[in-house]
Amino acid sequence: MDVLAAIRTRRSVRSYSSRPIPARVLARMKQALRWAPSACNMQPWRFVFVTDAELRRQVAQAAYDQLWMSVAPVTVVGCGLPGQAYKKMGGYGNSVDVDVAIALDHLTLAAVAAGLGTCWIGAFDEKQVKRVLDVPRHVKVVAMTPLGYPASPDLNTPLSESKRKPEAEVFSIDRYGQTN
Repeated sequence: MDVLAAIRTRRSVRSYSSRPIPARVLARMKQALRWAPSACNMQPWRFVFVTDAELRRQVAQAAYDQLWMSVAPVTVVGCGLPGQAYKKMGGYGNSVDVDVAIALDHLTLAAVAAGLGTCWIGAFDEKQVKRVLDVPRHVKVVAMTPLGYPASPDLNTPLSESKRKPEAEVFSIDRYGQTN
Protein backbone atom coordinates (compact mmCIF):
# COMPACT_ATOMS: atom_id res chain seq x y z
CA MET A 1 0.00 0.00 0.00
CA ASP A 2 1.45 3.39 -0.92
CA VAL A 3 1.46 6.19 1.66
CA LEU A 4 -1.50 8.13 0.19
CA ALA A 5 -3.60 4.97 0.16
CA ALA A 6 -2.65 4.39 3.80
CA ILE A 7 -3.62 7.98 4.65
CA ARG A 8 -7.03 7.62 2.96
CA THR A 9 -7.64 4.20 4.52
CA ARG A 10 -6.60 4.96 8.12
CA ARG A 11 -9.47 5.53 10.51
CA SER A 12 -10.20 5.22 14.21
CA VAL A 13 -10.86 1.57 15.02
CA ARG A 14 -12.82 0.94 18.22
CA SER A 15 -13.52 -2.77 17.80
CA TYR A 16 -10.63 -5.24 17.77
CA SER A 17 -10.01 -8.92 17.38
CA SER A 18 -7.89 -10.43 20.15
CA ARG A 19 -5.74 -12.08 17.42
CA PRO A 20 -2.07 -11.71 18.34
CA ILE A 21 0.23 -9.56 16.23
CA PRO A 22 3.20 -11.54 14.85
CA ALA A 23 6.62 -10.50 16.16
CA ARG A 24 7.83 -9.47 12.69
CA VAL A 25 4.81 -7.14 12.30
CA LEU A 26 5.39 -5.63 15.76
CA ALA A 27 9.03 -5.09 14.81
CA ARG A 28 7.88 -3.09 11.75
CA MET A 29 5.61 -0.97 13.94
CA LYS A 30 8.53 -0.21 16.24
CA GLN A 31 10.63 0.83 13.26
CA ALA A 32 7.88 3.22 12.10
CA LEU A 33 8.11 4.94 15.49
CA ARG A 34 11.89 4.84 15.66
CA TRP A 35 12.43 6.36 12.21
CA ALA A 36 9.95 9.22 12.64
CA PRO A 37 11.38 12.73 12.38
CA SER A 38 11.66 15.04 15.36
CA ALA A 39 12.85 18.60 15.90
CA CYS A 40 16.64 18.68 15.47
CA ASN A 41 16.46 14.86 15.43
CA MET A 42 16.43 14.88 19.23
CA GLN A 43 13.98 11.94 19.43
CA PRO A 44 12.62 12.98 22.84
CA TRP A 45 10.42 9.96 23.31
CA ARG A 46 9.85 6.54 24.75
CA PHE A 47 7.06 4.20 23.64
CA VAL A 48 5.61 1.63 26.01
CA PHE A 49 4.15 -1.42 24.24
CA VAL A 50 1.63 -2.69 26.78
CA THR A 51 0.98 -6.37 26.05
CA ASP A 52 -0.10 -7.68 29.47
CA ALA A 53 -3.91 -8.03 29.47
CA GLU A 54 -4.36 -6.70 33.01
CA LEU A 55 -2.15 -3.68 32.37
CA ARG A 56 -4.04 -2.97 29.13
CA ARG A 57 -7.29 -3.05 31.11
CA GLN A 58 -5.88 -0.64 33.70
CA VAL A 59 -4.63 1.72 30.98
CA ALA A 60 -8.08 1.61 29.35
CA GLN A 61 -9.63 2.44 32.73
CA ALA A 62 -7.22 5.39 33.00
CA ALA A 63 -8.53 6.48 29.59
CA TYR A 64 -11.88 7.24 31.23
CA ASP A 65 -13.09 3.66 31.05
CA GLN A 66 -12.65 3.18 27.31
CA LEU A 67 -12.46 -0.55 27.99
CA TRP A 68 -12.87 -1.48 24.31
CA MET A 69 -9.18 -0.48 23.96
CA SER A 70 -8.05 -3.41 26.05
CA VAL A 71 -9.33 -5.99 23.54
CA ALA A 72 -6.50 -5.07 21.14
CA PRO A 73 -3.43 -7.19 21.95
CA VAL A 74 -1.20 -4.11 22.34
CA THR A 75 -1.63 -0.57 23.60
CA VAL A 76 1.15 1.79 22.55
CA VAL A 77 1.70 4.64 25.00
CA GLY A 78 3.66 7.57 23.58
CA CYS A 79 5.76 9.27 26.23
CA GLY A 80 7.67 12.49 25.72
CA LEU A 81 10.86 13.60 27.40
CA PRO A 82 10.46 17.40 27.66
CA GLY A 83 14.00 17.88 28.95
CA GLN A 84 15.38 16.30 25.77
CA ALA A 85 13.14 18.17 23.31
CA TYR A 86 13.88 21.21 21.17
CA LYS A 87 13.15 24.31 23.28
CA LYS A 88 12.33 27.00 20.69
CA MET A 89 9.41 25.52 18.75
CA GLY A 90 7.70 28.52 17.17
CA GLY A 91 10.22 30.69 19.00
CA TYR A 92 8.94 29.85 22.46
CA GLY A 93 7.62 26.32 22.94
CA ASN A 94 8.84 22.80 23.52
CA SER A 95 8.62 20.31 20.62
CA VAL A 96 7.85 17.20 22.69
CA ASP A 97 4.11 16.97 21.94
CA VAL A 98 4.62 17.47 18.20
CA ASP A 99 7.54 15.05 18.06
CA VAL A 100 5.61 12.25 19.79
CA ALA A 101 2.53 12.99 17.66
CA ILE A 102 4.54 12.69 14.44
CA ALA A 103 5.94 9.34 15.56
CA LEU A 104 2.50 8.03 16.55
CA ASP A 105 1.11 9.18 13.21
CA HIS A 106 3.85 7.21 11.44
CA LEU A 107 2.74 4.22 13.52
CA THR A 108 -0.90 4.66 12.48
CA LEU A 109 0.06 4.66 8.79
CA ALA A 110 2.39 1.68 9.10
CA ALA A 111 -0.36 -0.12 11.01
CA VAL A 112 -3.01 0.34 8.31
CA ALA A 113 -0.51 -0.80 5.67
CA ALA A 114 -0.04 -3.99 7.72
CA GLY A 115 -3.79 -4.56 8.11
CA LEU A 116 -3.83 -3.33 11.71
CA GLY A 117 -6.07 -0.76 13.32
CA THR A 118 -5.35 2.11 15.69
CA CYS A 119 -7.32 4.84 17.46
CA TRP A 120 -5.71 8.03 18.70
CA ILE A 121 -6.39 8.30 22.44
CA GLY A 122 -5.90 11.71 23.98
CA ALA A 123 -8.57 11.43 26.68
CA PHE A 124 -6.89 9.91 29.72
CA ASP A 125 -5.81 10.66 33.26
CA GLU A 126 -2.06 11.07 32.90
CA LYS A 127 -1.35 10.54 36.60
CA GLN A 128 -3.23 7.25 36.54
CA VAL A 129 -1.45 6.05 33.36
CA LYS A 130 1.90 6.98 34.89
CA ARG A 131 1.07 5.05 38.06
CA VAL A 132 -0.02 1.93 36.15
CA LEU A 133 3.06 1.88 33.88
CA ASP A 134 5.68 3.26 36.30
CA VAL A 135 6.32 6.30 34.10
CA PRO A 136 8.72 8.71 35.85
CA ARG A 137 7.54 12.14 36.99
CA HIS A 138 9.69 14.06 34.44
CA VAL A 139 8.16 12.14 31.49
CA LYS A 140 4.95 13.31 29.81
CA VAL A 141 2.35 10.84 28.55
CA VAL A 142 1.34 12.54 25.28
CA ALA A 143 -1.08 10.09 23.64
CA MET A 144 -1.70 6.40 23.13
CA THR A 145 -3.34 3.98 20.75
CA PRO A 146 -4.59 0.43 20.81
CA LEU A 147 -2.89 -1.65 18.13
CA GLY A 148 -4.49 -4.76 16.70
CA TYR A 149 -6.49 -6.38 13.96
CA PRO A 150 -9.89 -4.75 13.43
CA ALA A 151 -12.85 -6.97 14.34
CA SER A 152 -14.46 -5.95 11.05
CA PRO A 153 -12.40 -6.47 7.88
CA ASP A 154 -14.36 -3.80 5.96
CA LEU A 155 -12.40 -1.09 7.81
CA ASN A 156 -9.62 -1.32 5.22
CA THR A 157 -11.47 0.66 2.55
CA PRO A 158 -10.59 4.28 1.70
CA LEU A 159 -12.61 7.02 3.35
CA SER A 160 -15.26 8.76 1.28
CA GLU A 161 -14.38 12.16 -0.18
CA SER A 162 -17.67 13.45 1.29
CA LYS A 163 -16.22 12.99 4.81
CA ARG A 164 -13.54 15.64 4.22
CA LYS A 165 -13.87 19.42 4.21
CA PRO A 166 -13.64 21.01 0.77
CA GLU A 167 -10.17 22.21 -0.26
CA ALA A 168 -11.28 25.88 -0.12
CA GLU A 169 -11.88 25.47 3.63
CA VAL A 170 -8.50 23.86 4.23
CA PHE A 171 -5.91 25.60 2.05
CA SER A 172 -4.80 29.19 1.59
CA ILE A 173 -2.44 30.57 -1.00
CA ASP A 174 0.25 33.09 0.03
CA ARG A 175 -1.78 34.55 2.89
CA TYR A 176 -4.09 33.03 5.52
CA GLY A 177 -7.64 32.90 4.18
CA GLN A 178 -6.63 33.78 0.61
CA THR A 179 -7.80 31.10 -1.83
CA ASN A 180 -6.63 32.53 -5.16
